[in-house]
Amino acid sequence: PGDEVIVPAWTMSATAMAPLIYGGIPVFVDIESETFCIDPAAVEAAITPRTRAILAVNLFGHPAQLARLRRLADERGVFLVEDNAQAPLAAEDGRSAGTIGHIGIFSLNYHKHIHTGEGGVCVTNDEELAQRLRLIRNHGENSVEAFGINDPINIVGFNFRMTELSAAVGIEQLRRVDEHVRARESIAESLTAACANLDGLMPPVVRVGCRHNYYAWLLNFDPIAAGIKRSTFSAALAAEGFPHATGYLAPLYRLPLFQKRMAIGRDGWPFSLSDRNYGAIFCHVAERLFAENAILFEPCAYAIDPSMTDRLCDAIRKVHRHRENLISYDRRNSA
Repeated sequence: PGDEVIVPAWTMSATAMAPLIYGGIPVFVDIESETFCIDPAAVEAAITPRTRAILAVNLFGHPAQLARLRRLADERGVFLVEDNAQAPLAAEDGRSAGTIGHIGIFSLNYHKHIHTGEGGVCVTNDEELAQRLRLIRNHGENSVEAFGINDPINIVGFNFRMTELSAAVGIEQLRRVDEHVRARESIAESLTAACANLDGLMPPVVRVGCRHNYYAWLLNFDPIAAGIKRSTFSAALAAEGFPHATGYLAPLYRLPLFQKRMAIGRDGWPFSLSDRNYGAIFCHVAERLFAENAILFEPCAYAIDPSMTDRLCDAIRKVHRHRENLISYDRRNSA
């Protein structure tokens, strides 16, 4: 309890909740402006003697700078945990995302590449960690004689057991994951081509040597270069019949849980173990993406036909082409 876990400020809340369950203190750091993954420089600056782990999220399907983060983790004697929920088959320099950290985590809920309804998978090459994971998932009990443990209740565990039926579904899904990712890549290529040479519209960036699996396709919108507010651009796209989300999620440190240090225990635990002030945090890249830049599309997450992709591409180009009319519309409505 009281150990610090460094997490990105811009991701799903579950990433920061995981340390809290075991009494850890999430330490939020900023993200990279192009890949939206945790910034290794910010991670290095945030490491203290209390740091126990780095939790790197491979957000939207693009790997973080995993090799660099693993080197940093090994040098500083901390664990690197990959939240690879959105990124199966993503890769960095030929190495699969989820396998570069000490532990990789995969999600299997209904909108992921591999889904069993709910559930997840952890992978590791460390036998000791693997054994601890086996115990944690089964109330701390050793139910397999081959493990060779005399004292079965030697760790606090939960019931994270997957049903046999869910596992069977997952195995079949796993056999098709490459097909699913290739379909998403095709859709993403069309959307990226549609934004070519359109001022203010930056499609997802793929770092050299990396594979992006396009869990989602995020348009990095620059209102100054585009000459139009994001809200106006978004409303026009919605009028064309294409749902999307602006901002994705607010930076996690904004959540009341952290702003108010809402404790799990009566004595303020685990926040009572730290004097960290979440109200003083401001991650510039995460805040800017949330407030001004991010427009998130999820056509890659569903099996849509090519004509639907073409219509979305046409809608993006149409709205961009008529942005002067939209600016005039904005002025009339604000007068």
